[in-house]
Amino acid sequence: MLGILVSGRGSNLEAVLGAGIGVALVISNRPAVRALEVASEHGVPWMVMRRAGSGGAVARDTAIGEALTDAGVELAVLAGYDQMLGPAYFEAFRGRTLNIHPSLLPAHGGPGMMGLAVHRAVLAAGDAESGATIHEVTAELDGGPILAQSRVPVLAGDDVDTLAARVLIEEHRLLVATLQRLLASGGERAPAGDPC
Repeated sequence: MLGILVSGRGSNLEAVLGAGIGVALVISNRPAVRALEVASEHGVPWMVMRRAGSGGAVARDTAIGEALTDAGVELAVLAGYDQMLGPAYFEAFRGRTLNIHPSLLPAHGGPGMMGLAVHRAVLAAGDAESGATIHEVTAELDGGPILAQSRVPVLAGDDVDTLAARVLIEEHRLLVATLQRLLASGGERAPAGDPC
């Protein structure tokens, strides 16, 4: 069973559900985000678990891990989830956790590298290409083993918005393809690189 953690618009969640991949539970750290509407439209149970009101990050992370376990989730995906998960999460949830990141890790990962900040960093560095990476979540931010990557050229005249839009298309494709492969293989690790 698959669980997805979200913080915003839920476009990766929408891509996964649109591909017919079953999701047992969606958890958001923010109320009233579009991702929760997406979950509702597809009849997927969802919960909001914020640090505030839950006793702090440790209590929240424990609650997230327990909720995933209780829902029968074996594979969790951080799909635009903008919070770090601490040791309490990994103690409470013994399944596998993956993240999708909008760059070719290890480039442009780590603290502060979320959303448009990643694409700004790619453009500022003058990189010829960017892309998306799916990796295992570990205690090291954006440092877990890479499962799959997909490359996107940086075009002349690109700005943050145009690059972000092209990378997002590849995020959707790569996430769906990787999840389909992992679920079909019983969760075995996909080789690094593009799984398609």
